[in-house]
Amino acid sequence: MNMAEAFGGEFHLLHNARRAGPQTHPTPMTASAHNSGTGLVPLHARLGLRRALPALIVFLLVFGLMYAETYLYLAHSVWTTDEQGHGPLILGASAWLLWTKRYELFADDPQPAPWAGSSLMVIGVALFVVGRSQSVIEAEAFSQIWVLAGGLLLLQGKRALRLAWFPLLFLLFLVPLPGALVQAITLPLKSAVSVVAEEFLYQVGYPIARTGVTLTIGQYHLLVADACSGLNSLFTLEALGLLYMNLMNYQSRARNVLLAILIVPISFISNVTRVIILVLITYHLGDEAGQGFAHDFAGMVLFVVALVLTYGCDRLLGRFVDDKGGVRGHR
Repeated sequence: MNMAEAFGGEFHLLHNARRAGPQTHPTPMTASAHNSGTGLVPLHARLGLRRALPALIVFLLVFGLMYAETYLYLAHSVWTTDEQGHGPLILGASAWLLWTKRYELFADDPQPAPWAGSSLMVIGVALFVVGRSQSVIEAEAFSQIWVLAGGLLLLQGKRALRLAWFPLLFLLFLVPLPGALVQAITLPLKSAVSVVAEEFLYQVGYPIARTGVTLTIGQYHLLVADACSGLNSLFTLEALGLLYMNLMNYQSRARNVLLAILIVPISFISNVTRVIILVLITYHLGDEAGQGFAHDFAGMVLFVVALVLTYGCDRLLGRFVDDKGGVRGHR
């Protein structure tokens, strides 16, 4: 191509641009971005992640080797119970939250905090060793939060840890509750659920009586089991509520705090509803119906009621409490 053709092509492009009207030139950051599935990602963020990738891969491999046996044990024991069955959901949600922040975490130049990172890593490894050697799964599972936090400080610095604080703390719901604590909480919750269910059904005209946590209606005697105490749903719903608040990212602190607190009575009301449904099904359809599909159906009703109440409370708080007008920040 000679110079005349080159200039001719340039003049032709300029002429077309004038006919099309003024053009908006992209800024360098926008021009160097692409759609990652979560929005436009600046070039420096992609380069930052690529630069940190070798060290990140090594860290994740070591972490996987350390905790593979821990997760296998949780999957075959703790996560099979009603109280801790939400564990895989917590793990998946935390991993997804960290994945969505991957570019933001590595957008800036790394500023490692070796002393703070090493301190957290030592604490985490010590908890892991104690938990693994003494078969204390609570300490073993809890140690991963310290190890992940220490790794972020060593790889990227304090800014990355501030960005990842919620996914890391969310892993607390993954840690199994100590048996003594479960027993101490379960009995009062069962008693309270039994009292409220009995009083409600009595007030609407059903022949019901209560002895401890055993409800007697007609010819049937129903024991309010540990699974109906509300402890498992309390932690599951609290985790879901905190995840919901993180995703919505309301700027009103009062709205967030009140919604987190209201999840506790919401969980209690949902469990009372579940027990009432099971009692009514047993009374009208027989014991087999109450212990069969209807029992699982009542469990689904529990979460439906809880989600509806949570959403309703959130709308009310947004109308009467939110002092920021429902403004949501960038997550």
